[in-house]
Amino acid sequence: MATKKAKKKPAKKVAAPKSKSGATGLKYVGAKPHQITPFLMFNANPEEAARFYAKIFKNSKILSANPMQADFVLNGQRFFSYNGGDHPNFKFNWGVSFMISVETQKEVDYYWNALTADGGEESMCGWVKDKFGLSWQVTPNILLKLISHKDKAIADRAQQAMLKMRKIDIAALKAAVNLTPQPPLRRRRPETGHLKERGSASARG
Repeated sequence: MATKKAKKKPAKKVAAPKSKSGATGLKYVGAKPHQITPFLMFNANPEEAARFYAKIFKNSKILSANPMQADFVLNGQRFFSYNGGDHPNFKFNWGVSFMISVETQKEVDYYWNALTADGGEESMCGWVKDKFGLSWQVTPNILLKLISHKDKAIADRAQQAMLKMRKIDIAALKAAVNLTPQPPLRRRRPETGHLKERGSASARG
């Protein structure tokens, strides 16, 4: 005789603990499901770092910040940071960096100067470290197009030019691959002096 399977009872939902005022004990502005959020562990006050970055990048917003943690958005990218104290394992290095894509030399100069201010560090090929030790790449889009060009000769010349630069110089990069626009050739007018002389001689004859 067949036996009936016992129905599983649904798991009970455990509510977060609430204070007398009705608020939960921990307040955190959560990210959307499946969203990748960089988590930065600073050796000091993350609030100071968040405010430093928010002044540099447009369309930025600090969601919450204090000496222990900061939750902020830079140009639409979410970041969360924490104060890890002076621990040797929480040191930034060149192995992880954030790339800033730009179009013009004016934008390159702006981000380069802003991120190296107050003790930042310049490096090669468009890389910098800010005063908190976080690495950035200030990268004009033309650079990525040229070093991945289907013409290997152009890609090689672009890469060799990049390897000699600290801050990327767009004009110098274009010149290295012969993309600098040349002035149009002026058409020379035909010389008519000998025709005038010939006509004068005929008139005298």
